Amino acid sequence: MNEPALKELLYKIADDQLILGHRNSEWTGFGPLLEEDIAFSSMAQDKVGQSHALYQMLETLGEKDPDTVAFMRNADQFHNCIMVELPNGEYDFSLIRHFLYDTAEAIRFEMLSESSYQPLADISKKIRAELRYHTLHANTWVKQLGSATEESISRLQRSLEQVMPYALGMFEESPYEKELIGDKIFGGEQALKERWMKKVEAIIAQTQLQLPDWKTIQPVMGGRAGKHSEYLQPLLDEMSEVFKIDPTAEW
Repeated sequence: MNEPALKELLYKIADDQLILGHRNSEWTGFGPLLEEDIAFSSMAQDKVGQSHALYQMLETLGEKDPDTVAFMRNADQFHNCIMVELPNGEYDFSLIRHFLYDTAEAIRFEMLSESSYQPLADISKKIRAELRYHTLHANTWVKQLGSATEESISRLQRSLEQVMPYALGMFEESPYEKELIGDKIFGGEQALKERWMKKVEAIIAQTQLQLPDWKTIQPVMGGRAGKHSEYLQPLLDEMSEVFKIDPTAEW
């Protein structure tokens, strides 16, 4: 097993989950419907819990404890894609991001459930079960609002075009891509992206939305290598404010 490759993989997945979990939690009390407050809060809790489980796995590989890893790193030490750190914007933006991200994550954890690293395969099976609700929620609302009124369709279309370059940044390849594939730890970002594109196309085809031409989209990369937007560090400062008061405190 290539340990550096495994650690890099775990960090980027866990960081994605942690950061989007916190972004989703910001909808609590602000959703357009009460059920959406509850839905985004529930999904946020799932994602933060999933990140914690992956950070625990990293700890068994010699990394620091989950709280330290989550709250004591600076932005340039995070491996999340840039899409998850962007501010929530209006509901249509968050919904499209939720749809594009969770579609990819459901496939990612399906692939990881067959990982040669058994602890990762085992936890991926559990996370897959939780993600079924997330993808059902996203697909339902995209289909409904993507075929409803002129305003809802135009708003989702605008957000789809805005988010798509960032969504393609999810598949930024690891420097250990060959090792991950060769050791059968993970099937690779290219295989994941191809399956994701087909799934996204199938859902969007059931709406009045139009996908941009994949070939014309310039992916926004850099997050996996610690190059982030101006939005990540302020979010991390807010997330870690209480923990940094006394990192040794027991609650």
